[in-house]
Amino acid sequence: MALSDLIIVLCEPDEHYLVSDLPPLKEDSVTLLFSLVIPTYNEIQNIEKIVEILTTILDSFIPNSYELIIVDDDSPDRTWEVAQHLMLYYPQLRVMRRERERGLSSAVVRGWQAARGEILGVIDGDLQHPPETLIKLLKEIDNGADLAVASRHIEDGGVSNWSLMRRVLSRGAQLLGLLILPDVLGRVSDPMSGYFLVRRSAIANCYMNPTGYKILLEVLGRGNVHQVAEVGYVFQERQEGESKVTWKQYVEYITHLLRLRSRGRIGRLQRRFQPPITRFLRFALVGLSGVFVDMFVFYLLSDPTKLGWGLTRSKAIAAEIAIINNFLWNDLWTFGDLSRKQRGWQQRFKRFIKFNIICLAGLVLNILILNLLFNVFGLNRYLANLIAIAAVTVWNFWVNLKLGWRVTEI
Repeated sequence: MALSDLIIVLCEPDEHYLVSDLPPLKEDSVTLLFSLVIPTYNEIQNIEKIVEILTTILDSFIPNSYELIIVDDDSPDRTWEVAQHLMLYYPQLRVMRRERERGLSSAVVRGWQAARGEILGVIDGDLQHPPETLIKLLKEIDNGADLAVASRHIEDGGVSNWSLMRRVLSRGAQLLGLLILPDVLGRVSDPMSGYFLVRRSAIANCYMNPTGYKILLEVLGRGNVHQVAEVGYVFQERQEGESKVTWKQYVEYITHLLRLRSRGRIGRLQRRFQPPITRFLRFALVGLSGVFVDMFVFYLLSDPTKLGWGLTRSKAIAAEIAIINNFLWNDLWTFGDLSRKQRGWQQRFKRFIKFNIICLAGLVLNILILNLLFNVFGLNRYLANLIAIAAVTVWNFWVNLKLGWRVTEI
């Protein structure tokens, strides 16, 4: 394999690391079908088990056509030493010990630089990513996908025992990403996934500047990815070792999004976002019916000649009644094709809860705009309410399209 077939990577803010910085492959090296990188840090309790499981699965599916590459960030628990010992029993295993670099994303790229596979992949070393999902991902690549992502947010996907706070943080980070980089994050249902496969050709000769844990953002934002496929999986709870997710990772995630945005890499995407006009028109018509419901209830509650309640309380109640109206029509008509794939009252209730949560952000914005226009600029209360409703319509449609009608099993 020629060195130019490998990716060019930027691991530090001001220094380029080319693939030629690594020892070149021997001339008699055999090109493999698949190279799977396992980034590790203090995973001594899990490393032997994951190597055994992955070997068993891949030996039965693509024997002698793969390699496992452990990239360890000089773990204090000496994970790298145990991994090196395993090489005696697993000839397809390779180990890299990094003494001066840190970070999951850059570890993945370093592993890809040394890889010999036509397909490159990444999986966590803590067994939270079910290894058996690899077979489904490989099949999607074989069917023509450039990128196959394991997703928690499609059918057969989910999380096991996450706390409410962790779920909120995960979804909030995804929503923020959709606002900052809609053309990138909008291509997949789980842009924060750390479990995926990509064709080498899709990222060959691409500059990458990975930060934190979210290497998928780099692949989507800077790679030449045309066809994307997704496979559902259930994120498992860690059995051994300690979680490495901290507030620092969320800060790095936001910084990463802003950096991708500011450098204009989005234009490299080959498949541009095409607005679903028909669906939006339906959503708008349903929203119009909600306007009448909202305005009528708002009039009954807030008008001095009626109940005369306070502005904010009246608006909140009117908006929730309108949300119920809009959900029923959207579930039946606007997103009816998606709803029919998720039958049953339990699934409908999940969609309703999601719809409410998404609209809640719009409701907060709606109330702020209403108070600003009415109390500060002195507009008529009904005109101010109408403007506030219009301002959040696009928000509600876009986020519901991407998240609201994606119902997971768990």
